[in-house]
Amino acid sequence: MAAALLANTLYSLGFVLEKRALTSLPEVTIRRPARLLRLVVGSPLWIGGSLALAAGFAAQLVVYRTLPIAAAQGIFVSGLVLLVLLSARLLGEETSGRERYALGAILLALLMVVLSLREGSDTVSQDAPYPLILLVCVPSLAAGVWLYVSAERRTRNRHRRPTTGVEYGVAVGLLYGVSSLAIKGVSSRLTTHGIGGAVLDLLSSPYPYLLLFTGVFGLVMSQAALQRCRASLIVPVCTTVTSLFTAVLGTLSFGEALPDEPLRLALRVAGTALAVAVLLTMPKHDTAPQPSPPAKELASP
Repeated sequence: MAAALLANTLYSLGFVLEKRALTSLPEVTIRRPARLLRLVVGSPLWIGGSLALAAGFAAQLVVYRTLPIAAAQGIFVSGLVLLVLLSARLLGEETSGRERYALGAILLALLMVVLSLREGSDTVSQDAPYPLILLVCVPSLAAGVWLYVSAERRTRNRHRRPTTGVEYGVAVGLLYGVSSLAIKGVSSRLTTHGIGGAVLDLLSSPYPYLLLFTGVFGLVMSQAALQRCRASLIVPVCTTVTSLFTAVLGTLSFGEALPDEPLRLALRVAGTALAVAVLLTMPKHDTAPQPSPPAKELASP
């Protein structure tokens, strides 16, 4: 639990720092990934945000070794409250009334998932068949990249109203969902005795290669999306998609059984359905004012 709360804090802080750094950089795009990487690695503030996210990744490894997947996701998404507060305080972002209701409904949905858990009765699986993992992950990666490219194409239309970033959030969330399953798989491979055996066991699995793909593409896609859209909206959408993907498909892939008690099963299914319904009804166009970066950040170096 402590590791999960620490991961929440580090992830929220990391995203906010990266967003603040991106406001002072020239426009970045996935069509020029080398330029994007060169710009962001030259920003100390962005580096600080990345280090916070990396530390959150380490804390997430600990969580997956001790909690069932669904329980971990329920706790991770509770960090959305902290993210929205930090975005308002450090970025000056404001959410509309409809968006606040949507975020509240998401938190309610994930509370239902958490209430469906019972300590001692939910198993923590440590393995999954590789063909099943690839069957789940490869189409999801393709869908995420396709959705992101489609959103980019629509955004470049000058006559379109500003986007809230829901499409971007869903696309990146699919990639991070695959990454989350890979992190779960890596944590299970680290149980082998001896460093050499653990490394060989890990390299013979698909998990490090999934992490490499999602790490590279997720970095480029998330930074371009984060620069265009409000962190207080795109990150919650991305986090919710990631959590639902991991909780549902991860639970099935790793063989962690669903609750056998009717009430707990109903809470978990209803919570998942509510979160999906909220995502489908969230506003697609931005009506909240975008904060302007501080004047000193707009000055030429």
